[in-house]
Amino acid sequence: MARMVRGALIQATLSEPGDAPIEKIKQSMLDKHVGLIVKAAEKGAQIICLQELFYGPYFCCEQDTKWYDLTEKIPDGPTTHLMCELAKKHGVVMVIPLYEEDLTGVYYNSAAVIDADGKYLGKYRKMHIPHVAPGFWEKFYFRPGNMGYPVFDTAVGKVGVYICYDRHFPDGARCLGLNGAEMVFNPSATVAGLSEYLWKLEQPAHAVANQYFVGAINRPGTEPPWNFGEFYGQSYFCDPRGQIMAEGKRSEDDIVMADLDLDMIREVRNTWQFFRDRRPESYKEIVQP
Repeated sequence: MARMVRGALIQATLSEPGDAPIEKIKQSMLDKHVGLIVKAAEKGAQIICLQELFYGPYFCCEQDTKWYDLTEKIPDGPTTHLMCELAKKHGVVMVIPLYEEDLTGVYYNSAAVIDADGKYLGKYRKMHIPHVAPGFWEKFYFRPGNMGYPVFDTAVGKVGVYICYDRHFPDGARCLGLNGAEMVFNPSATVAGLSEYLWKLEQPAHAVANQYFVGAINRPGTEPPWNFGEFYGQSYFCDPRGQIMAEGKRSEDDIVMADLDLDMIREVRNTWQFFRDRRPESYKEIVQP
């Protein structure tokens, strides 16, 4: 019997302008996403992933300490608690990107992974932090991750997380494969004109090189008052052959769903023996500073 898993990716436009009160923005985005999560669950989703920093704007297009107010503890913060309740209620695995406070003044771009029984399984902290003009001033907000590339054994399969800028680095994507990932989710916030030409190249390449499914999530639309670029949506799933299975809209809220046959991983790996034929002893240059 095929190991079928119905996955859902949720992309959502900003529901309040970025210069609205922070708590108002956060609550409006939480309310919007709760509604979308319920809709995805009603459509049979078994695993759901949200976009990067889902409960706020992409505030990294400016440098302002007020956005530190969006940080929360993981797993002891209110959003993780809320999502654990939703996961248990609807019986779905969830990948929830959050702005994490470790210590006061030490913050990470993270994602919590919650099992279908509502149990918190762990978190991933974004490893590669961009500081790229114009508008991606992430080193002002985030410390680089320090927890490696964990894979979480969930009710629906083995799940890895890579966040946005991480996708430009194939090394971590390979680590996720070696650590046993069957599905890798990449919640993102990226704009047209900078990375769009890479959007459907890099992650299908990761899927092929490591022979797992990839769920790539991107924000849609523009975000006032900055309007520094269009978040071009087009969230998608691709299979271990690199074929795009389902794709979202460009500038609208959307729930992108696909049925992932995890048995395909064995089939593809038995055809293309990339893990067998690796030569790690010859790759020493990769880890030189």
